[in-house]
Amino acid sequence: MNSCVCALVMSVAISHSAAAFSPQVRSTNKAQDKSRTQRYIEQASRNDILKSSVFGVLAVTEGGDTLAVWNSDQRMVPASTMKLITTGMAIHRLGPDFKYVTRIGHSGTIKDGVLDGDLYIIGGGDPTIASKDSIAIPRARLFAQWKSFLDNAGIKRINGKVIGDGRYFDGPLEHDTWSYQDIGTAYGTGGTGLCFYENAQDFKVSAGATVGSPVNVTVSFPNTPWMRYEYPCRTAPAGTGDQLYLFNTEFLPYAEIRGSFAIDRKPKTEEFSNKFGAYTCAHYFCEYLKSNGVPVSDGPADIRLGRVRTNLSSNEYGPYASGVDNLNMLGQTYSPSLCRIARETNLKSDNFYAETLFRTLGRRLHHSASYDSSYVAVNEVMRSLGVSTDDVRIADGSGLARHNYISPSFFVRFLSAMMDSPSFGDYILTIGRPGDRHYESRLREASATVKSRVHLKSGSMNGVRCFSGYIEPSAGSKSDTIIFSIMTNNSLVSASRIDPIIDRIITLLAADN
Repeated sequence: MNSCVCALVMSVAISHSAAAFSPQVRSTNKAQDKSRTQRYIEQASRNDILKSSVFGVLAVTEGGDTLAVWNSDQRMVPASTMKLITTGMAIHRLGPDFKYVTRIGHSGTIKDGVLDGDLYIIGGGDPTIASKDSIAIPRARLFAQWKSFLDNAGIKRINGKVIGDGRYFDGPLEHDTWSYQDIGTAYGTGGTGLCFYENAQDFKVSAGATVGSPVNVTVSFPNTPWMRYEYPCRTAPAGTGDQLYLFNTEFLPYAEIRGSFAIDRKPKTEEFSNKFGAYTCAHYFCEYLKSNGVPVSDGPADIRLGRVRTNLSSNEYGPYASGVDNLNMLGQTYSPSLCRIARETNLKSDNFYAETLFRTLGRRLHHSASYDSSYVAVNEVMRSLGVSTDDVRIADGSGLARHNYISPSFFVRFLSAMMDSPSFGDYILTIGRPGDRHYESRLREASATVKSRVHLKSGSMNGVRCFSGYIEPSAGSKSDTIIFSIMTNNSLVSASRIDPIIDRIITLLAADN
């Protein structure tokens, strides 16, 4: 039994029959008992906070009884609640114990302790390499494992390059509908076959001495000496906040940080995207080898368009890289389990992890990690769950795309179908509870007993606030498990005004369950 299952502590073992729930939910006496939830929803829909918004709700029991419904078929932008779908599909199709594999291999020959060829770090999609997440293997320990493979092969010198090989993922880094401002941030970084530090880069930022003066910006980590940065950003008047954006591209090692930073803002660490994750990984491992007595004659490189690239500034690429099947393998390391990655994805709402999982489905099912292949894979997984996608649009895995169109009824159908998955016990563990990190403020008015039975995921972006999940029954039949989805779009008010309404709906549902 895997570690996630062993950790499962639930008051009720939830089981499900796919036939029990139908999108055409029926009115029952049970629904009448829960009418105060429905009355509250109808009242809330008319107040000043929601009346100008698109607002949808569906809450049903596992047995198919309708507890609350309002615009349930309205398709809306789900924001990060999309991650519930991505992590569910990944766990269902790949299994909770699935692990990404990173291999170390080489071309050429080894003689008298010298590798006359190139060392390859062959990425397998692991999103946790050098991540600061607690689930990740610490960078020093991971590099020590990789070096031990060289030690076992007797390699004491490399007459060649250390090549970061990210060919496991193909296609563009980011979804083509993401905004340009988003893709410059750490939360807008796309998944890659070989990454480093979640393909993010930290900058130390502080306001200048006067309004209009340059913002003070310095690279923190990772250090990327091949990059050229310009900082045409200015210190802005007090109260204007942080409006800094990084503009970069995967084609040239050049980036600009534009925008403004208010003079009254405290210094902070800003996280932006790094388009050269595979090269960065190769650079840092190359430096690690040098500092541990293994010189590398030709330094780091990566692979683009099938060719080895040592100078990122040059438009001229080197020879074609060796095919992975033609390399001599020295060893391999493994990521944390998919169950642990999925839990981090949902609790932190980690876009990078989510996009990696989404594209992994394409790579594993159709040998390509492009978004086109991933869409095909998504539909295949949905069919295996018995869920039709004819009435929705799924654009990406994280919910960053505003071209995702999902309805509350689809969320309920999907979450209902997941209860039928052999991996549901692991899946439910990936979904946060009120009081968990990042959910400390949820359901403040609810009792501890109520909170302990709620599993939920939030989603938020400008004008969007959504929550979906499960509510375990306090007693009685397993069929009383509630599956819910609450979505708001096109709102002009802050999340802080909408959240109490959503919290109240969830609390009312749970209190009577």
